[in-house]
Amino acid sequence: MATFQTPEDTKYQKTDEWVRLEGTGETAAIGITDYAQDALNDIVYIELPSVGAELEKGAVFGSVESVKAQSDLMMPISGTVTEVNTALESAPETINADPFGKGWMIKIKVKDAGEADGLMSAADYAAFCENR
Repeated sequence: MATFQTPEDTKYQKTDEWVRLEGTGETAAIGITDYAQDALNDIVYIELPSVGAELEKGAVFGSVESVKAQSDLMMPISGTVTEVNTALESAPETINADPFGKGWMIKIKVKDAGEADGLMSAADYAAFCENR
């Protein structure tokens, strides 16, 4: 089985999105995991929300399409979109190459940082992926 990146400073959910709280926890970056990008294969299109969108934990915030499948993107925590990675519109394959770096999808103003406490740690997510 392949080994996937699971950065320690990031929290994960079972639907394969990650969230990384930044600074004091008032803002966060969100994207899909290395496992998810590998399962999707070559990503060819991404649809993301607009800046200012208010999204609740568990809500669909966009979709990603690959040559194999289309998947909805689910919010790991609630917040208001403050930034969208528009570079992904013309280069969605960036998600395949660097899912935790240049492949981030949105940044949000966090509504409740405590919501991240219910997500998986890097070790828990790695174990979850191994048992699929």
